Amino acid sequence: MTPDRPCDHTMTRREAVAVIALSWAAGALRALPLTPPAMTIACFIRYQIDPYQLDAFRSYAAVWGRVIPRCGGHLIGYFMPHEGTNDVAWGLIAFDSLAAYEQYRARIRDDQEGRANFQFAQEKQFILREERNFVSVVDGTFEIPATR
Repeated sequence: MTPDRPCDHTMTRREAVAVIALSWAAGALRALPLTPPAMTIACFIRYQIDPYQLDAFRSYAAVWGRVIPRCGGHLIGYFMPHEGTNDVAWGLIAFDSLAAYEQYRARIRDDQEGRANFQFAQEKQFILREERNFVSVVDGTFEIPATR
């Protein structure tokens, strides 16, 4: 791509949703208080869900809204299908480091409400697949406005 030619790549819906979610995550990460040499990361969770059980997933996400902060995660948000693909949802949680994430995972396993929420998901089987990726903002690449 050159400055005088427009980009000829058409973004898929999945790519567009990922870009939007990562942008939100990056904004939330930048707002976290950092103490050097802490590395701020986000756990980017992609769920494939049963589109006939959206209310069950909504209830599941609402519980995490209470449990995640209590267990040490900075909840950026859960995102449900709205338009387009009806079986993909996202969860974004920020941490100061992978070590902080591991401590959070231990606390969440001991949390009574968290355990009940995991059990709820297993019983209802509305989560068909779950992927976790850890991302961080590349310095100098966030919120750069278009020049055209």
